[in-house]
Amino acid sequence: MILDRLIAFLNARQAGWLDVLDVVIVAFIIYELLQFIRGTHAVQMALGGVMLVFFYWISQWLNLQTVNWTLRTFLPYLVFGIIVVFQAEIRKMLAHIGKTPLLGAFSGERRTEVVDELVLAATTLAQSNTGAIVVLEREMGLRSYIETGIQLDAHVTYDLLVNIFKPGTPLHDGAVIIQGKRIAAAAAFLPLTVNPELSRQLGSRHRAAIGVTEDTDALAVVVSEETGQISLVRSGRIERGLEGAELRSRLLEALELPDEPSARPETRGEGASRAERVR
Repeated sequence: MILDRLIAFLNARQAGWLDVLDVVIVAFIIYELLQFIRGTHAVQMALGGVMLVFFYWISQWLNLQTVNWTLRTFLPYLVFGIIVVFQAEIRKMLAHIGKTPLLGAFSGERRTEVVDELVLAATTLAQSNTGAIVVLEREMGLRSYIETGIQLDAHVTYDLLVNIFKPGTPLHDGAVIIQGKRIAAAAAFLPLTVNPELSRQLGSRHRAAIGVTEDTDALAVVVSEETGQISLVRSGRIERGLEGAELRSRLLEALELPDEPSARPETRGEGASRAERVR
């Protein structure tokens, strides 16, 4: 029946460039939506909603009165359920749609030097098994998390990052949040993920990094206090056991920065000698 209506509609009028534009826009929106929810827990819930709509059509076709009445009664409330369940995903999707090159130009240029300083600090902290978590803001603002910590507004430097996470200092417990080229806050509190599928080996730092990247489009770099491993977290997914060069490459790719030669001449061994001086 739907196919017959579609054929009749196409035969009734000549397709113009506005019709083509209409179809392209709808296809783009659907594509972006599918790309956004791919690989997340939202896929299973979205499939459940599609199945309910499918059963509604089947009940109409087979004249199943009870099933049709039940679905017709509860389907309107499905919209409110989607808003409640997918509020974090909807917030991220709207922020993604609102991301344009023009707006990005005013968000502050993220320089490669910031990545170099962060990578050098992370590798140094890893060599001394010093726990750390650094969050890099992207398009979605992190002001609500910044306000939970100590606001600094300082340049991102290797020395400052290493000293912030030095055990026993007032700011070492919590997350450092970087906005653009500056450290916005230290000792910030982040939401812990509630994902039940995560390994029990992940501690509070890793769960906080996953939590903030689930709610926002931020990136998080974590150094494990127990193993000294460096991890990168984005979109709620964690990549563990990264070396300095791998971490730098992943960050530049995620931030869409050119892979320029590092401004920091220190090698891994020289970073280790600096770590000894910091202790």
